[in-house]
Amino acid sequence: MSKRPITFDLEALRSFVWGMELGSFALAADRLSRSTSAVSAHLKKLEQQCDTSLTRKAGRQLVATEAGERLLGYARRLLALNDEAFEAVLQLPLEGQVRFGMQEDFSETVLPAVLGQFSRAHPNVRIFATVNRNAALLTAIRQRELDLALSWQDDVGTPHSQELARLPLRWIASPGFNGLAALSEGEPLPLVMLEAPCLLRSRAIEALDRAGIAWRVAFVSRSLSGIWAAVSEGLGITVRTEAGMPPHLVCLGVDDLPAVGDVGIQLHQAQPQSSDVTTRLAEILGRQVLAYG
Repeated sequence: MSKRPITFDLEALRSFVWGMELGSFALAADRLSRSTSAVSAHLKKLEQQCDTSLTRKAGRQLVATEAGERLLGYARRLLALNDEAFEAVLQLPLEGQVRFGMQEDFSETVLPAVLGQFSRAHPNVRIFATVNRNAALLTAIRQRELDLALSWQDDVGTPHSQELARLPLRWIASPGFNGLAALSEGEPLPLVMLEAPCLLRSRAIEALDRAGIAWRVAFVSRSLSGIWAAVSEGLGITVRTEAGMPPHLVCLGVDDLPAVGDVGIQLHQAQPQSSDVTTRLAEILGRQVLAYG
């Protein structure tokens, strides 16, 4: 006789996803307006249902076990479908327009999902979307040329913003990249970078300088597509997150080069009091970041 399938609690899955994205169930509890004990109970319930541990400690950081990683992917998809169903049934009669922008890294994953979900739920709202770099997005928010913007977290920020998640930064190369072998022979490490100023470019160079590793900028691009093309051709390596990374590229092992840490994803609002349209789009953006994080 086959075992009866378990029905997961969506609220428990939501606590699990937020806990892993924020690296702390205490922070997840604060974000979800719940007590830490309630969120911990959610994790315990999931582990009992799965009959295995879902998280472990790696130093001071909370990471998913192999089983936890598998569940995390399904949890994001279940929550995204649940929340889209809620939007479709609710069908608030929203009208007007909203302007938002985001980093190139999310343009092929988060952007289509956001546009599709929001447009299906609110067909009478006009959406103006733009893809740009961090500095341009934050300037547009400050000048109120955009209502919402999704960007990497930096030291400047904007007055009305919140961190949605954190993603690990990776050294990314083509499978046949041989620059590490040349590095051992005294050659500088070739880098493929966006034009300065660039937050991730600075993080990469700072990490190499701290480790005493010689480097040179082998290719500079104004766009992320140019970065991926140059890395694909073996011109050098770059530092990005895995969000939007082409599937044919690879992340170098942690023993090959110094760690670059992680980077936060921030959602910025132009005004402290947002309209119903902006609020609803912000909710969908936040959920999709978790789904693709």
